[in-house]
Amino acid sequence: MSSTLLQATPSRLRTAAFAPIGDEGRTELVESRIVQAISVGAFVEGERLPSETELSALLGVAVVTVREALSGLRHRGLIETRRGRNGGSFVRPSHGAVEEVNARALMDLPRVALADLGVHYEVIVGACAEFACMRATADELGVVARMLEDARGLERHVWRRRVTEVQLELAALSQSVRLTTEHVRVQTEFTPLLALQDLDAAARLATHDALAAQIAATERGEAAAARAAVRESVRSSVRWLVGFRSELLADPADAAIRATLEARRGGDDRRALDAEGDS
Repeated sequence: MSSTLLQATPSRLRTAAFAPIGDEGRTELVESRIVQAISVGAFVEGERLPSETELSALLGVAVVTVREALSGLRHRGLIETRRGRNGGSFVRPSHGAVEEVNARALMDLPRVALADLGVHYEVIVGACAEFACMRATADELGVVARMLEDARGLERHVWRRRVTEVQLELAALSQSVRLTTEHVRVQTEFTPLLALQDLDAAARLATHDALAAQIAATERGEAAAARAAVRESVRSSVRWLVGFRSELLADPADAAIRATLEARRGGDDRRALDAEGDS
């Protein structure tokens, strides 16, 4: 594995995004992994992705599979490839395109499967939260609390990256390798959908407050309260996603999906301006 990648930040996000796919590796899976990496903010606008050779080694698939996946992502407008000495594949300034891909994924996911994903996520995150209450030190929690506090005023896409880091760090405080590994796996699967929820400023703030409550409960060593904060936050997110999925499915035409996403983005921007005006 490339030492350059391991030294980059945020390392936990990138390690999760490019965990080996194995024998079942296919072009679509490689595309999905890279979309997930962009959605969670492991790679941001303008940033260069690992080379084809590095991605091949990281994901455990053939170079030709990676090449086909990158071609698909270029066609969808998510990345661009530049030639020359400083060339490579770069993330395009295309948050709208990423949101559209994630919206399609939400629409294709059966409601029962979405609910089941939420249950899986809730169980794993809740278990991590419980063990963190027993094992995390005050210094470790202080670092995570400051990460979250500094995130409150961040722009939406940057906020998602920071909050994902906070969630992964909280899981790591369980000091269980197996729980943390499973948390990272399911977090990588769930986060692109959660990123859609970020279009709703109130829902984003609720997620933020739930994490603050979880950290406070962990500081007090109150496992039941930490689990309750996780449970309410995950169930609220699933309810939001179920409602948004229904809204999208009401008119699945490409133009309608883009209009729905644009309306959500506009509403969020207006609320942000209103909040700024009130401050």
